[in-house]
Amino acid sequence: MWIILAILSALCLGCYDVSKKRSLTANSVVGVLTVSVLISSVILFPMWLLSRIYPDVMQHTILYVPQVDLYTHGLIIIKSALVLSSWLCAYIALKHLPLSVVAPMQATRPMWTLMGAVFLFSEMLNGWQWAGVVCALGSVLIYSLVERKKDKQEMKGQQTYLVFLIVGILLGSASGLYDKYLMRQYDHNAVQVYYTWYQAIMMLIVAGVNRIQRERGMVQTLFSWRWEIIGISVFLVLSDFFYLLALTYPDSLIAVVATARRAGTIIPFIYGIVILKEQHPLRKVLCLSGILLGLVFLLIGTL
Repeated sequence: MWIILAILSALCLGCYDVSKKRSLTANSVVGVLTVSVLISSVILFPMWLLSRIYPDVMQHTILYVPQVDLYTHGLIIIKSALVLSSWLCAYIALKHLPLSVVAPMQATRPMWTLMGAVFLFSEMLNGWQWAGVVCALGSVLIYSLVERKKDKQEMKGQQTYLVFLIVGILLGSASGLYDKYLMRQYDHNAVQVYYTWYQAIMMLIVAGVNRIQRERGMVQTLFSWRWEIIGISVFLVLSDFFYLLALTYPDSLIAVVATARRAGTIIPFIYGIVILKEQHPLRKVLCLSGILLGLVFLLIGTL
């Protein structure tokens, strides 16, 4: 059952990535992220409210949100900071890089999660898993070497945003490992609801700072409303719900869940090539094929 939940999470995650790209085009990263998190908070609020008003009824459903102590709130705040930092880096990269470049790079995230599991949870890589790591990372390396043939000035600009993307991926992997720890001890709905609310508070602070910078002329891009921002919120809430629920199963493996979620990469990748008509499709198809093959090896080796 948990692998089905992971696949559902992947599909929602793919639609979420497309919604992000459409929302961020010529738009404020901070504005989009702030509004989308606020909408997510509103979506989750009825679950929390009904759990407080009708606890006896809600306890028998998968939507029940239990109360947690101050220590647990502290742990959830750490998760909020990790996720939000990862998002900010990823959103900045996504705004300036082609979707079909970002999507394959983000597809490597399960490998870093797996590597973290090896060092933190003493899990051992088998032959299939090592083959997956080499295949996927090799594909990214080859693609990077091919891209060096571009104009140096263009590459200089891209390298700046690639750094943001890499940092975002590493922070996201750390968040995945932290999720495994949290789901062993705490309710998935409580974690999702409260970490989303804490993110909203953090983003309101960031938005306030951003507004001051804009008034001083330090920030040029203004926020404009896009209906796709609602898609960001809806698909993210659904993706996180399925993902965290999958991790609550005793036999679930974070490496498999993380790998399965990256299968949703195919949705934004196809969108970037077919709809946005991004350049050099063959190179990117080969890169993505190598990464997906690596993920298949990881999946085989982890099952």
